[in-house]
Amino acid sequence: MAKSRQHVANQDASLSPTAGRSREWEGPSRWSEYLNLQVTSPMTSRSHRNLNSDGQAQSSSGSHKGLNMQYVVQLTQVAEGLMAKMYRLNQILDYPDSLSHVYSEAFWKAGVFPNCPRICVLLSKKFPEHHSKLQLERIDKVALDALHESAEVHLQSLEPWVQLLLDLMAFREQALRLILDLSSTVITLLPHQNSLILHAFMDLFCSFVRVNLFSEKMPRKMMLQMYNLLHAMSRNDRDCDFYHRLVQFIDSYDPPLKGLHEDLNFVSPRIGEVLEAVGPIIFLSTDTRKLRNEGFLSPFHPRYPDILTNSAHPMRAQDLANVTSYREWVLLGYLVCPDELLRVTSIDIALVVLKENLVLPLFRDEYVLLHEDYQLYVLPRILETKKMAKSGRTKQKEADLEYSVAKQVEKMIRPIEVHEQAILSCDSIHRERRILLKQEIGRMVLFFTDQPSLLAPNIQMVFSALALAQCEVLWYFQHVGIASPKSKTARIIPVDIDPSDPTIGFLLDGMDRLCCLVRKYIAAIRGYALSYLSSCAGRIRFLLGTPGMVALDLDANLKGLFQKIIQHLESIPKPQGENISAITCNLSELRKDWLSILMIVTSARSSINIRHLEKATVSTGKEGLLSEGNSAYNWSRCVDELESQLSKHGSLRKLYFYHQHLAAVFRNTMFGPEGRPQHCCAWLGVASSFPECASSIVPEEITKIGRDAVLYVESLIESIMGGLEGLINILDSEGGFGTLEMQLLPEQAAVFMNYASRVSIPSSKLQRGAAGFLLPGHESYPENNNSIKMLEAAMQRLTNLCSVLNDMEPICVLNHVFVLREYMRECILGNFRRRLLTALKTDNDLQRPSVLESLLHRHISIVHLAEQHISMDLTQGIREVLLSEAFSGPVSSLHLFEKPEDLNTGSAAEAVCNWYIENIVKDISGAGILFAPVHKCFKSTRPVGGYFAESVTDLRELQSFVRIFGGYGVDRLDRMMKEHTAALLNCIDTSLRSNREVLEAVAASMHSGDRTEREAYLRQIVDMDTIIGFCIQAGQALAFDQLLAEAAGAVLEEGVPLIYSVLAGVVKHLPDEIPEKKEIRKMRVVANSVNLVSDHDSEWVRLILEEVGGTNDGSWSLLPYLFAAFMTSNIWSSTAFNVDTGGFNNNIHGLARCISAVIAGSEFVRLEREHQQKSSLSNGHVAETFDSEIQSRLSVEASIKSAMQIFVKFSSGIILDSWSEANRSHLVPKLIFLDQLSEISSYLPRSSLEPHVPYSILRSLYGQYYANSPSAQLVLLSMSPRHSPAVSLAHASPGFRQPRGDSTPQSAATDSGYFRGSSTYSQEHSYMPDSGTIRSSDGRHRNVRRSGPLDYSSSRSKVKNVEGSTSGSTGPSPLPRFAVSRSGPISYK
Repeated sequence: MAKSRQHVANQDASLSPTAGRSREWEGPSRWSEYLNLQVTSPMTSRSHRNLNSDGQAQSSSGSHKGLNMQYVVQLTQVAEGLMAKMYRLNQILDYPDSLSHVYSEAFWKAGVFPNCPRICVLLSKKFPEHHSKLQLERIDKVALDALHESAEVHLQSLEPWVQLLLDLMAFREQALRLILDLSSTVITLLPHQNSLILHAFMDLFCSFVRVNLFSEKMPRKMMLQMYNLLHAMSRNDRDCDFYHRLVQFIDSYDPPLKGLHEDLNFVSPRIGEVLEAVGPIIFLSTDTRKLRNEGFLSPFHPRYPDILTNSAHPMRAQDLANVTSYREWVLLGYLVCPDELLRVTSIDIALVVLKENLVLPLFRDEYVLLHEDYQLYVLPRILETKKMAKSGRTKQKEADLEYSVAKQVEKMIRPIEVHEQAILSCDSIHRERRILLKQEIGRMVLFFTDQPSLLAPNIQMVFSALALAQCEVLWYFQHVGIASPKSKTARIIPVDIDPSDPTIGFLLDGMDRLCCLVRKYIAAIRGYALSYLSSCAGRIRFLLGTPGMVALDLDANLKGLFQKIIQHLESIPKPQGENISAITCNLSELRKDWLSILMIVTSARSSINIRHLEKATVSTGKEGLLSEGNSAYNWSRCVDELESQLSKHGSLRKLYFYHQHLAAVFRNTMFGPEGRPQHCCAWLGVASSFPECASSIVPEEITKIGRDAVLYVESLIESIMGGLEGLINILDSEGGFGTLEMQLLPEQAAVFMNYASRVSIPSSKLQRGAAGFLLPGHESYPENNNSIKMLEAAMQRLTNLCSVLNDMEPICVLNHVFVLREYMRECILGNFRRRLLTALKTDNDLQRPSVLESLLHRHISIVHLAEQHISMDLTQGIREVLLSEAFSGPVSSLHLFEKPEDLNTGSAAEAVCNWYIENIVKDISGAGILFAPVHKCFKSTRPVGGYFAESVTDLRELQSFVRIFGGYGVDRLDRMMKEHTAALLNCIDTSLRSNREVLEAVAASMHSGDRTEREAYLRQIVDMDTIIGFCIQAGQALAFDQLLAEAAGAVLEEGVPLIYSVLAGVVKHLPDEIPEKKEIRKMRVVANSVNLVSDHDSEWVRLILEEVGGTNDGSWSLLPYLFAAFMTSNIWSSTAFNVDTGGFNNNIHGLARCISAVIAGSEFVRLEREHQQKSSLSNGHVAETFDSEIQSRLSVEASIKSAMQIFVKFSSGIILDSWSEANRSHLVPKLIFLDQLSEISSYLPRSSLEPHVPYSILRSLYGQYYANSPSAQLVLLSMSPRHSPAVSLAHASPGFRQPRGDSTPQSAATDSGYFRGSSTYSQEHSYMPDSGTIRSSDGRHRNVRRSGPLDYSSSRSKVKNVEGSTSGSTGPSPLPRFAVSRSGPISYK
């Protein structure tokens, strides 16, 4: 503490007039903290870089006549640093309101002030009274005692901010001294004569005003009073050394404008001259019509566009680049020098700017209310002047003029005039200006893109356009959310700023494209500037040799500087025939020497001043010496400081302080009706300059601003990607591309055409109910094409956005790089994934696979549309998404690797497979799922979710499922059904084990023929109905897997027909080995999964039993007896055959499928295991092994046939034994059940069933069913094998043999004309038209028999007619079998 306070005392001593150092060098040594750090602000690092580098050279010249501008630039830098510190303090203190003494909770928790609100607020309110006179112990004695104990700690926390108060006081003294010195010594401060020094002087002046206005936002009084109280507590009631000076300083600037009026009273006339001089430029910048009509921002002549040069206003174009500074000068100048408003033209200048602004920016996003300050501090001075003029204290003539001017000024700046007008019209004024700039910059970009050679001569015009656009964009965001008191009653009203103004996006985009053009052709601009400077050397040498200049008799110092200028210009390299970009030229010495000349000739102490030089050279009729030198100065900056100039005029770094409003306006405008996708580049590119706002004097700002810039970019990217998703989803909707996919059903199309034909006949009456149809061609009318326009607009925006994002350069913010192309790819693929998962489910339940497939095709077509404008492979990404959503592990029959534990499985395929298993195979919802063999699908008595079962289980739907999820989805669904079926087979195994003794007794009684004993044992079988239910479920799974395999095979044949044909050919030649080799077994499993194996069900059950290790127990030999025992179940009493579905009402036909597959599969596995045991004991004789393999295959088939015959024999016996006249209802379904089993199983030929159930009985039963069926009328009328059961009459009798020499092949045996009501297995037989024979797929000739329902008409003569006509039939006849049937049909009269 002692050391710190000694430092403060030393600093304070350095400010005293008796300090031992010179007044000029007092400044730089005092501000080393602010000058050693690089303060990144546009004013310090770019505007006056050359002025700053010139100070030492001027001071070392020893000339007492010149101005030293080093202090000017340095104090401007100091002002930026002081405001950065004050800004940081306000952030820490949560932006306190020191005027109304309102402080938040965060203020007291910030750690700057002690948490003693009552004492601190009292000290602030009673300022400048000393704390010893306030009796603080009466206010809060507890807090005061606590302060005594921790005074030293609080003193340390306050000390750096009290040091800031000292810096503000020192800055005020030195800056004011320098401003007064410049005002009294500079001869001219007009923009067209001395613009460089003018800008330096006015920048210091404005910085001085802003620093003092900003200081009011700090709790200065509380800070000083609290610091002095703590100092007194720790230093025996002694005040700090600088207390009284700071009290005087703060009191004199309370409010700040009072002190500024007093301090700047002496420079007021010079400020008034400057403001009058810049007035014409301000008037020009506000006259949008004149700017447009006279082409101040047009590179070509406005009235003659074919003239590609516009040199009418070169100086004005350069002045327009500084108009933002001029407006700031006017606002601040008349605020602190109100007497200058009494000049004749000043009020017009002030009114123009006051009508356009409501706030006065101070630093970053800090501001003061402009009109409120004018009412409080300017208007009273005008009224006082008016009163003095009226009282006649001056001469009468001057008093009258002064009184009239004061009265006019009072009228114009009254709140009811300018303030209300500004509130109502400022936004419309700036909107009109933004529209002008949007148009002019748009034309400028197009022109310079087409004519880049004209960019260099018009570079100052480009800078002017950038500066004006920069000003308008900043104005917009500075006024967003501003509320201003409309009158003295302080009624706060918000300013109406449109947050969805599209011109902001156009300006940002135009500025960005202009800057890109300048950077693209920077070599051409440098070359043009070098050429100009080379030619300028001769002109300056000529002007120096004119008689007027010779007569001036310049001193040696000034003459030497002019010679240096000529040397610099003549030493510039010539760009002809060289690579301009390779030329390195540093012209800082040229600019430094020219500034040295200006400092000398503009000083009142110099014998040769600026007026002498103008008079000496203007008589030549050309540009004067100073004009040539200033032009050379400006063009030299286009050689080596072009980037800094571009950044000064085109940078939007200050938008960081409004980045939340920036993001909000972006979201409101980007995808609005006037938004443009290409603008997003500019909105994102702004963030690259945000870190430049950080001040090095506040180190933590760099991290915070960088983090905020990154968050801003991420927020905008999220919005852009959201818009991209929105465009894709608009197209991928029923109102988008969905409208193009709408198709009429054939019935609707017929009604539509019928109605259209009737409407075309005037005499015809309108068809009832058809009035709602639209006539063909209605889309062509303009009033009906809004949807098409919407589609075209969405497609245009989508393609434009994709093209822009694809071509956009990476956005770099500090060490973060954002590549929009990658974000776009992730967005499109992520949206596709979400759309896939969303489309899986409808409001009720699962989406139909065919609908899902069409939705995916529609979405993928949109992605392909976008992919044409993206240099990335989105198709591969779509495949990866589909693969990831379908993958559920390696395909068991193809892959050898194990599934990694950390690998995620596809949620989409998992959801669909789970739905099918639970709702179709298991029927957990109780929807009455039945398998319909005729239709090859499942049906339900009520909807499953949103659809009936047939809508999601037919082959077309399953093929769509296969196309969507591929082999992984098929394998997953197959594995889930295997797991389900394995559990059911385990239940069968458990039943066999638990009922083994009973089944053995049943088998013995069946063979012995003891009916009584058999029935007694059958009644002892446990849970027979439960086992039947399990078997029916297994049959359901077998049927569904058969459909799935058929669908997979169809898709494989359609997609890769060569692979399908190869696989089909290989399967025919697979060796029938028992046991099969691993490779052969895998090939057979693969073929079975695509329905290329003759007996799908038995192979599938065989695979399941091999995987779970079933049939290990000898009880499996009793399986036929268990199945035969099912014929005694009560389930048959409620069983009925359904002609329309070809199955039973309670799905008992699934039991037939289960019996056939389980008997065959179990026998294969049991005998294969026995053979493996035998082969392990053999000595390796190859020939014996080969013979045994052949024998084992035949033995397996014989064993399966034997088991099936046992089942048929004993089940038919049970059926017929249980028949009686009183109990006949169960007989018919049981007999039809046996017929369906014979049709399903390839190991149970019809000849095996004939001895037990004669076919004549079955034919009679089918005849009765079909005669009573409602579809009997359609049987003989339809020839379609798909939609009519007529062709199902074609069956062969048990003794049927096709004669080889018959020239009329029986088409009833062909698959194309054969429709079976009790079977779905037609794949294993193929008709050979060349030989007229029926061949089985495995090459063996079996007793081919087709069983199924017969159709009997009511007339016997019709049957006879059909019988007699078959010999001459060459097409699919409905009754061809009776021509060869030995037994003949049974007819009923």
